[in-house]
Parts: sequence; C-alpha cells; structure tokens
Amino acid sequence: MTATNTDVLFRPFRIGSLELPNRIVMSPMTRGFAPGGVPGSANADYYRRRAEGGAGLILSEGTVIDRPASRNEPGIPFFHGEAALAGWKGVIDAVHAAGGRMGPQLWHTGSTKGMSGWEPDVPVESPSGLLAPGTPRGETMSDSAIADTIAAFAKAAAEAKRLGFDIVELHGAHGYLIDQFFWAGTNLRDDRYGGAGIGERARFAQELVAAVRAAVGPGFPISFRVSQWKQQDYGARLAETPREMAEWLQPLVDAGVDVLHCSQRRFWEPEFPEVDGANGLNFAGWAKKLTGAATISVGSVGLSGEFLAAFGGESSTSVALDRLVERMERDEFDLIAVGRALLSDPQWVAHVRDGDLEKLKGFSPAALAELV
Repeated sequence: MTATNTDVLFRPFRIGSLELPNRIVMSPMTRGFAPGGVPGSANADYYRRRAEGGAGLILSEGTVIDRPASRNEPGIPFFHGEAALAGWKGVIDAVHAAGGRMGPQLWHTGSTKGMSGWEPDVPVESPSGLLAPGTPRGETMSDSAIADTIAAFAKAAAEAKRLGFDIVELHGAHGYLIDQFFWAGTNLRDDRYGGAGIGERARFAQELVAAVRAAVGPGFPISFRVSQWKQQDYGARLAETPREMAEWLQPLVDAGVDVLHCSQRRFWEPEFPEVDGANGLNFAGWAKKLTGAATISVGSVGLSGEFLAAFGGESSTSVALDRLVERMERDEFDLIAVGRALLSDPQWVAHVRDGDLEKLKGFSPAALAELV
C-alpha cells in the first residue's frame, strides 16, 4: 500500500462553473442530528472539518424538500423554511471559510421505511402506493402531488444557489421516491409517468431535472444520484443492458444533469461483465461512456470489504487504493465518492494526499452516534 501513487486522485476537475481541487468527493451520509429539521453549529463544524481535511467536494446528507412525509427518520434536516435555511447558510459559510466546496443533496424518501421505526404523521406517497413490488404502503401520487413535488425540488435547488452552495444533488437512487418511478416493480402507473420501458418511467425524473435547471439557470452544476440496487432489494437492476442504461440516463443528461453520481455496493465490480469482461467498466464507467456526462463512482471506497460488512465492524484500514488508482488512471470515471471512511476520519483525504496511509483510521459503527 505504501507504494501506491495517488497523484491521479489530486488532479483538478471542472463541473460547469465549479472548479474542484481534487477528485475526492465526500459522499452523502444520513446523520439525523438536526433537531426539528434545523442544522446548527455542530452540523456546520462537522462539514467544516471535512473541508479542512481536503475533500475536493462535500455533498451533504439527504435534506428534505417541502412535501408531507418526505423523510423517513426524525432528525433529518429540512431544506425549506426560514430556520432550516438559515442553518444551512451557516454550514456553507463555514465550509467556504475552510476553503471547501459543497452542495446539498435534495431528497424525498417516498414510501420507504427508516431503520428506527419512526413514522410520519401523514401518509407516505409514491408512484403507485407501493413500498416494494407487491408490498402496499401509503398513497398513490395524484397529478397535482407530482406537480407539487417537482416544484418543491426546484424551489429547494434555487434556495441552494441563493445561499451560496456550489452545486446541488438530486437523490434518485436506493429505492427513494424518484427511484420508485424508475423501478418497474413500484411504478405501475398507466399515465405519462408509467410505462413498460425504463425510458418511459424516467419521465418524472426528466421533468424534475428540467424544472431544477430552469430554477438554477445555466452553468450551475446539477448532480443526480442513481443506483441499480434498492434498499428494498439489493439485487434489483433497472438496466440489464447498456442500451437500457442509455434509455434510463440519457434523458436526465438531456434535461440538464451535469454529473451522474453512480452508486454501487462495490466500485471495483464490472457492471456488464458479459459485455466487457471481469475487469470491465463499472457503473460510473458505463454511464460516462453512454451519455458523455461526468460521473462520480461510489461504493465501499476505503473499506476492506463492502459497506454492509463495515456496519458489522469489519476493518477499513486495508484500503484498496491500487484498484481505485488503476481505474482513475484510465479515466473510467471522473470523481470518486468516499463515505464511511470519511465519516470516522475527517482527515482521510489529507492522509491519502500526504502518503500517510498508516494514519488512516478504520470505520467504526460507533461513529454513527456522533458528529466526529
């Protein structure tokens, strides 16, 4: 490990108007430390420490748009309302003062359940009133609910720009609301937002992105997080072939997405090995090849195994940087997101940059209980 040359991770990269000093992104990670949905000084300090530690771009934990039942856990921060937006202003000012760059991740969790068992006091909503294929939960969204949701995403994105954030990310992955429109098993609609093909089911996301682009104007970067897997089904796949992936992702890029943030459980695994072999392109690599958009790869970076094992206490000190460097050197994808390794160690990026790999701390699930 000490011989790994990580210079490729520290090349600058430009996304629209945003210049990044390196290729390492702090991945969004739900923390739930915003009482009443309002981030405070502890949240600002948490993100500031990652900026001081050298992260090229920080993406916030998921933040809630102004819709009923748009979060599935208490303590998740809002991105609407005077108090919450004032709190986020404090966060971005702290990050900028430390030389960092940051964007909020905007989300709606749809009909998913949180891990704590908490329930909102209004019914959850989703494309077809389903939590997972064959599992009813909550209400089917009306046309007016869909329109209001799109407007809420656009308004939140405009607020992010107004507050001084550098980028905005839309969460369209992991079985949350936008992803439930993509997924055939949870989108049974027979209107313009449904359909047999993934391209048809991408219409909701396409219209949402177009509304966000109109709200923030040209040049302001938009990232969109996507995944094949869902928290409801780790084996789910939206696109079985490159052609289906293009039908899914190209409409998003055409509507205004600058960066596709491609979440897979293990970044080193090929997406279509039957096409290009066991060392073939990963999810982000195929997304970049098919759409021409910039891509962020993510999935167990800094962990010795994969993210579920990490929650069980598996060590993350054996960092497979060689595999990451190999893929970055061939420009398979443009940026790499680091999650749980950065959660435990705000200086993770600085240690990698300086070659101090012996200082890398292992991920501990205990870190989830506090803002380190």
